[in-house]
Amino acid sequence: MLDGKWQPGAVRPPIEAIAVGASAGAVEALGVLLPALPLELNVPVIVVVHVPPNRPSLMAELFAPRCALDVREAEDKQTIAPGTIWFAPPGYHLLVERDRSFALSIDEPVNFSRPAIDVLFSSAADTYRDRLLALILTGANQDGAAGAADVRAAGGLVAVQDPETAHAATMPALCIERAQPDFVGTLPQLAQYACARVLGTTP
Repeated sequence: MLDGKWQPGAVRPPIEAIAVGASAGAVEALGVLLPALPLELNVPVIVVVHVPPNRPSLMAELFAPRCALDVREAEDKQTIAPGTIWFAPPGYHLLVERDRSFALSIDEPVNFSRPAIDVLFSSAADTYRDRLLALILTGANQDGAAGAADVRAAGGLVAVQDPETAHAATMPALCIERAQPDFVGTLPQLAQYACARVLGTTP
């Protein structure tokens, strides 16, 4: 049984994708969350981190040796393979298309960010609907709250890092306020919740 605040609900369809958003303190938070995801978690895990747009991101290289799942940086028009952690490249919004491929966009920043968490969450919600789980981690702005609300409106699940455990509490706190998440917990609890939802077990 998880110690986090979990709102039980009706029997749901299986989760087919996980979307993750993080900002200030992201590397440390993802360093707890992502290595806790096991090889049998056969869904894509799509991650947006606020990174500087003018230099290469090292996220994939940093996390690949630490994770059981394959880790890659997403490319335009690439099919979203399961069992893979996908990082948004710097300087581009990362969107999920209806055919379950990626699209990269240079549209204006959202919440001063490109990639923006809201953009990923909203597009993924349009595609995966009630088979999407969105996770909001540490961050110092409001990015992710509107996208998480879109996930909930589409029937998906939202889980949020407990603001008291976050390096920066603003982003998870606003998500709790605006999206009424299904689960709030520590990073290990979020990993356990995600595994339970994907693998069909009960937390």
